[in-house]
Amino acid sequence: MKYMLLMQFSAQSDLQPMDTWPAEDVKAHIEFMHTTNDRFVESGEFVDAQGLASPEQARIVRAAGEGVAPVVTDGPYPETKEFLVGYWIVDCESMERAIELAAYVSAAPGPGGRPFNMPIEVRQVMSAAPEGM
Repeated sequence: MKYMLLMQFSAQSDLQPMDTWPAEDVKAHIEFMHTTNDRFVESGEFVDAQGLASPEQARIVRAAGEGVAPVVTDGPYPETKEFLVGYWIVDCESMERAIELAAYVSAAPGPGGRPFNMPIEVRQVMSAAPEGM
């Protein structure tokens, strides 16, 4: 089964944004992410992984009606408390295994090398509509 591991950042937590970390801590964190990708490839569970640009670069798009240009706004807005930083898609045997992988990612090194303990949301990637629909 495929699962998406969503790396979230919450402004309400005591986690410091990466752009405030010392350069050596940023480097260690990024190296951990590359090693994680390699580890998932070696286990045969890697499907895809991507980091995302900062929220300031995001755009919110809404359809405005047939034949009308979509409405495009900057976003998310400053009051947004959480945002998606990046994700992995893994193909593993169970939700339990996906949770193990998410826990490993959550413990990535943060400032001073301490585990970052970033929240990782685990969601199954649906290949079809749920039964009964």
